[in-house]
Amino acid sequence: MKTHNANKAWNEIKTNDSWAIFKIMGEFVNGYEKLSQIGPCVSIFGSARTKPDMKYYKLAEKVAKKIVDHGYGVITGGGPGIMEAGNKGAHLAGGTSVGLNIELPFEQHDNPYIDNDKSLDFDYFFVRKVMFVKYSQGFVVMPGGFGTLDELFEAITLIQTHKIDKFPIILVGSEFWGGLVDWIKSTLLDTFENISAADIDLVQVVDTEDEVIEILDHFYDEYNLSPNF
Repeated sequence: MKTHNANKAWNEIKTNDSWAIFKIMGEFVNGYEKLSQIGPCVSIFGSARTKPDMKYYKLAEKVAKKIVDHGYGVITGGGPGIMEAGNKGAHLAGGTSVGLNIELPFEQHDNPYIDNDKSLDFDYFFVRKVMFVKYSQGFVVMPGGFGTLDELFEAITLIQTHKIDKFPIILVGSEFWGGLVDWIKSTLLDTFENISAADIDLVQVVDTEDEVIEILDHFYDEYNLSPNF
């Protein structure tokens, strides 16, 4: 009897998994359709826990405004904290403000600075991550937690393995990122030789909005791409 119930449960799991494929496909199709129309954008990542009175919230807002002033749109994860700051900066500067929201039991809720027709909801992190990579011409990574690190290392891995074309990955805040970059150089590269020396060049660490836009503009000039205007 136990074996019969176990088989039944396993069959139900397999059936549910099969139906989940259609939901996953739906998220991909909806994302592709909406994001293919937004034009060149830069993604801004960072902690959902950063408060509006904190230094990096204010800096993220300035970075987003600068990005818009130079003709790019802004994509964030759609939630509070650094994500809200990115959308706020883009919105107040009159630029494209995109939010790729994820359903979470805590922390995440839509921020009010996303364009009404550019707010997308996802249940699956992996679908959402594909959208960030596919429709971004650059990653600006502010201080954050595990989710921010996840997005950062996914992008580095995809570029390192030539699964996607190279685009700028800019880490903002040397006081936050310096220790990680030093560890990558000393441990991953020098001690264990688990990466190549050229891999270090996939990321750049800066502290100001002007440095961010300088890197982005140089990338566009080098690859003969043009922003939205």
